[in-house]
Amino acid sequence: MEEPDEGQGQISIPDLPTVEPAQPQPLGRYCPSCNRPAPVCLCHVIPSPPILTRTRVVILQHPHESRHPLSTVPVLSRCLINAAVVVRRRLTFETLLATVPAAASTFLYLFPPTADEPSLSLSSFHGSTELRLGSAPVLIAFDATWKHAKEMLRASEDCLRRVSAIRVSLDGNYREDVEGGSMYDGEETLVMRKEPREGYVSTMEAVARALGMIEEGGGGASIEGMLIDVLREMVGLQKAFLKPMKPRVRIAKKKKKRPEDEAQRRPTDEG
Repeated sequence: MEEPDEGQGQISIPDLPTVEPAQPQPLGRYCPSCNRPAPVCLCHVIPSPPILTRTRVVILQHPHESRHPLSTVPVLSRCLINAAVVVRRRLTFETLLATVPAAASTFLYLFPPTADEPSLSLSSFHGSTELRLGSAPVLIAFDATWKHAKEMLRASEDCLRRVSAIRVSLDGNYREDVEGGSMYDGEETLVMRKEPREGYVSTMEAVARALGMIEEGGGGASIEGMLIDVLREMVGLQKAFLKPMKPRVRIAKKKKKRPEDEAQRRPTDEG
């Protein structure tokens, strides 16, 4: 029997279309509907009823991220009726099967490419045979810091391999040598949560853009637009309560002196 790990009990399954909200913080007044502080309530922009998608969205959320006040996943899960949030450090085969329809045949997981591990861009995958034949595609996203997300991916490889999941990424430039900007385009002066690399975006934006490509017909663009509108409103409201952060000044690291270099600098005793 598998040993339970941290957060194993916090799994949203298809029988429960809406994800249970995190426990509200004791400070301030919270909206009973969206579970956000009253001054930044998003009920006026969250779609009602939630958006219905053909794609089943499964978000593997790190336990630390589930407690972060600026996480976009709670808002995203309220916007989509066909979404499940699994709060764990790894995705197991049994857990995945419990969160997806029995007819699921095509599994995709969102993760940026690296030099050693490329991914298929969603634009090239759009309209492919796998999507056309997949009656209920499943999109898996990882919600965590970049360091934790890589660890979660490694821990979930067995599950992803068993369902023949395809690694996909958003179109764009991914550079690990360039620090990312703010969380959302057009908000350069407000760094709510700085992305670690160029081309990386928040979980909600990544899922929105992915659905824009995966959903059939003209519905994809509409779904993407609705989710991005909610996201922008979230940032706009939060902006009044956050001070703009100045970009960090990168200090060049000093090279460590090697013993052989030190030996060459010392005067030679000739006796």
